[in-house]
Amino acid sequence: MNVLPSRPEAAAPAMSERRVGLIGALLVAIGPVSMALFTPAMPQITHDFATTDSMVKMTVSLYFAGFALAQLVCGPLSDGFGRKPVIMAFMAIYLVASVVALVSPTIEVLILARFLQGIGGSVGVAIARAVVRDLYVGEGSARIMNLIGLILGIGPAFAPTLGGITMELFGWHAIFVLMVLFGITVALICHYALKETVARDLSRIRPRALVASYGRLFSSGYFMACGLVMAGGIGAFYTLAVVMPFILMNRIGLSPMTFGLTMLLQSGSFFAGSLTVRQTIGRFGAYRILPFGIACIVAGSLGLAVLLRVFEPTFWLVMAPVMLYAFGGAFVMPAMSTASLAPFPHMAGAASALSGFLQMGGGLVGGLFAGLFVDPVVALATVIPGLGLVTLASWLWWRSLPEPAMAGIVLAPRAGPPGP
Repeated sequence: MNVLPSRPEAAAPAMSERRVGLIGALLVAIGPVSMALFTPAMPQITHDFATTDSMVKMTVSLYFAGFALAQLVCGPLSDGFGRKPVIMAFMAIYLVASVVALVSPTIEVLILARFLQGIGGSVGVAIARAVVRDLYVGEGSARIMNLIGLILGIGPAFAPTLGGITMELFGWHAIFVLMVLFGITVALICHYALKETVARDLSRIRPRALVASYGRLFSSGYFMACGLVMAGGIGAFYTLAVVMPFILMNRIGLSPMTFGLTMLLQSGSFFAGSLTVRQTIGRFGAYRILPFGIACIVAGSLGLAVLLRVFEPTFWLVMAPVMLYAFGGAFVMPAMSTASLAPFPHMAGAASALSGFLQMGGGLVGGLFAGLFVDPVVALATVIPGLGLVTLASWLWWRSLPEPAMAGIVLAPRAGPPGP
């Protein structure tokens, strides 16, 4: 059995796995936490601005759009200018947008602020994985991605609860105060604890070089298969953020605080899946346990597609398949993030950015399709299973492709049942 070195170079990494994982988790969490804090307030914002559900959903859809598109810019910029300067610049955008959202007088201003907030928050996903690739490959990278997943499961798990409690005690504006404080914390930690991991090289951000980098990535079937697995497996969580408040609060009748507590089940399932990965990754490897996660995603998709069309939606008919899907999604990120970035060490920022774009793009497309349905329950029963199908088909495609050449690095076996 091929065993992956954590890092092919002889020199020790500039930062430990734990340090990279903790900082990376904070960066990656900006997007999901900013979304999860906000979702309990969506029905109340509809009422306060005397607007429609569709307009409030635009605060989510355009947040996704800014988040997804800006990654294509900040990732390559970090290849040329360095990781830290780009992180600080985009965190400044995030903080300014959060303040604008806090004082928004109209729904239109709030939508614009959320779009800008998505642009600023995009730096987390785009650069955190690039930093991991700068320092680690193979199973070392997979372990860090799993640690990021573990911590990522905690933040979004408690964010809806915190958002619901904050809204009921102080109003929805206070939610954006929390985002400002979170943004300041992340910026300070990155400034003082994150070491620069890439040399400044402006030749990497010349237009011709950028086009060549993205052209190489788009033309790589191996990279695109990895990206589409994450687009379906992880992107579904962002689609759920669009539809779940209107199902659980408006249809089933949960209060904002109860809705926030309910979201602990979804994020808790992802956290439980990440713990399972952490316990098994050392013995079997990230790639050989991935089929179990894919099976959970498929089972959750079938549950939503069938049960919500046969029975009237209840709390557990909605949440049980969602929890199963979330549990399986935890198996996707460590393996697919590592596999997608490993062949591209000299364009890790661009590769991480495009991977994040595909991941968020899955959530954006899913959210837009969900908005086309009058009934959010039908949207849930249709769009999430569709993303599950994308995950399964892309994983089967990935398994059929040969391993890319990676300077002597050989990925662990991708097929066959787990075994010692």
